[in-house]
Amino acid sequence: MTDSTLVTAYRWIMTAPERPLEQTEFDLEDPGPSEVLIRVAGCGVCHTDLGFLYGGVRTRHALPLALGHEISGVVVKAGSASECTCGQAVVVPAVMPCGHCDACNSGYGTVCKAQIMPGNDCHGGFASHVVVPSKGLCPVPGFDPAQPDALLGESDVDLAALSVVADAVTTPYQALERARVSAGDLVCVVGLGGVGGFAAQIAAARGARVIGFDPNTERLEQMKDFGVANGFDPSKQVPRKLRSEVRSIASEHGHRAFGWKIFECSGTRAGQELAYGLLGPAAYLSVVGYTLDKIELRLSNLMAFDAKAAGNWGCLPEFYPAALDTVLSGAVKVEPFIERHPLAEVQQVLERLQAHELSKRAVLIPESHCG
Repeated sequence: MTDSTLVTAYRWIMTAPERPLEQTEFDLEDPGPSEVLIRVAGCGVCHTDLGFLYGGVRTRHALPLALGHEISGVVVKAGSASECTCGQAVVVPAVMPCGHCDACNSGYGTVCKAQIMPGNDCHGGFASHVVVPSKGLCPVPGFDPAQPDALLGESDVDLAALSVVADAVTTPYQALERARVSAGDLVCVVGLGGVGGFAAQIAAARGARVIGFDPNTERLEQMKDFGVANGFDPSKQVPRKLRSEVRSIASEHGHRAFGWKIFECSGTRAGQELAYGLLGPAAYLSVVGYTLDKIELRLSNLMAFDAKAAGNWGCLPEFYPAALDTVLSGAVKVEPFIERHPLAEVQQVLERLQAHELSKRAVLIPESHCG
C-alpha cells in the first residue's frame, strides 16, 4: 500500500550503542488486525532515548531499531479488529499494556509483561510512519485533516506538539492522580525540566500550592508564570534547611505541617536525596525520575513519619484522555517548553541533549510536515 501524502516511508534507526543513527527507507505494509498504521506528526525526544543510545540501556527489541516513544499522528490505515478510523488524530501511549493479562485485569497494567513501548519493543516515532497496537490509543478531539497545523481546543499547540503528552505530560499526570493531589495540597516538585515542569503545572491546575526545586535559576524564574508559587535552588542550601523553608511557607499560607506530596522528577542522585530529605509526617513521595546512581537513606523514616513512597512507571492509557484535556483546555501550557526540529536533525538533537545544550523538550517533525 502507499500513503497518499508521502510516497517514501523512512525511519532513523539505531544500529549499535553510541553510533550515529542511520536513515533508511522501508515499505509500508498493512497493519495487523489489532494494529494501525500512523503517519507521524511529531515525536518528542526523551532522556530514555539517550539511555538507549549512550547510557548502556538495552532495547527489548533487537537492533536495528527506530527509537522514539512520544508520538502523535494520524491513522492512515486500521486493522480489521481496530476501533480506529482513517483520518483520526491520536496520541500514542508511551507504554501500551495488552489489556487482558492477569496484571492488566488486576489493575496493574503498568507492569504488564506484554506491554508495548514504541522505540523499545517495536519501531518508534523517529520515522515518517509507525505501526502500533490500536488498543489504548488516545483520540484527539477537534482535529481537522484539512488544517493539520491548526491549534487545538483552547490550547497553544497543534497535533505535532501534542506528541509530548505521550510521556512528559501523562507520566506526571498519573503520578499526581495516584497521590490524589487536589486543591489545598502542598506539593513539592524536585526538578522542573520536562516532566517536572508539567508536574508543577498539573498540580497548580488542581489548586495545589507548588514549591519547586531546580538548580537552573532561569527555569525557576520561568516557572513562576506556570504554577510554581515558591522556587529554590537546592545547590544553595542543604536539604534540612530547605525542609525548614517549606515548613515556613506551609505555616505562612495556612497549609498543614503534614501530608506534603513530593515528586522527584530530576532523575539525579542529588534530586533523590533532596526529595527524601523533604519527607515529613504522613508525606507521600513519588519517584518519577530515573537514575542508575545509588543513594544512602534511612528507610525507617517512612515508618517514623507514617509516610509512603511509591514509584511511577509511565501512564495507563485510561488516564490519557483526562491528561490530554488539561492541555486542550489551556490549563497546562506546552508550547513555551518545546522546540521543533526537522526529523533530519535527529542526530544533532540527541547530541545536543546529551551535552545538556537543550533547555526545552525537542519535538521532531517529519519533513512531510515541515514548512
